[in-house]
Amino acid sequence: MTKICVFAGAQLGTNLNYTQAATELGRAIADGGHSLIYGGGKVGLMGCVAQSALARGAEVIGIIPNFLAHDEVLQDGLTETIIVEDLFQRKATMIKLSEVYVALPGGIGTFDELLEIMTWRQLNQINAPIGVLDINNYFEPLLAAFNHAVAEGFVQDRHISSIARTDDIGKLFELLEITNAPPSQ
Repeated sequence: MTKICVFAGAQLGTNLNYTQAATELGRAIADGGHSLIYGGGKVGLMGCVAQSALARGAEVIGIIPNFLAHDEVLQDGLTETIIVEDLFQRKATMIKLSEVYVALPGGIGTFDELLEIMTWRQLNQINAPIGVLDINNYFEPLLAAFNHAVAEGFVQDRHISSIARTDDIGKLFELLEITNAPPSQ
């Protein structure tokens, strides 16, 4: 069983493909016998991935800051809910509990979480696979900015090129070396 951390938006976005991908990712995590570690919310894409994983019987651990731990945001029925003081502790706890990291489309918080885990790996604080489920090339502009930083000499290419990127969940699991991966499309 792999402990998969998923960073995802607290909104659904404007494209139904985002919701579908989040739901399918939750199912794939559950069907592979893996655990989901995530931000603890029931809203947006993070809610979709958690609800679909829970519906298939997966272990789902939500880490949520105290100021968000209320009925409008907090997902019911989690295997475990960890309430922390703030967003810094939330990220640190998610990172500490996980073995693999996947980003779905999302907003500033999702970008922050992805950048944080990339920074931890760059500084050799973790050695874990990181991937983006790049639905509708959502991450293309961000990756272009990263590649610009490489070209300008601020980032080593290996820190960017090692990020697994695909819009196919089965392929992403293969790239991240997650066993019991769903078949690629």
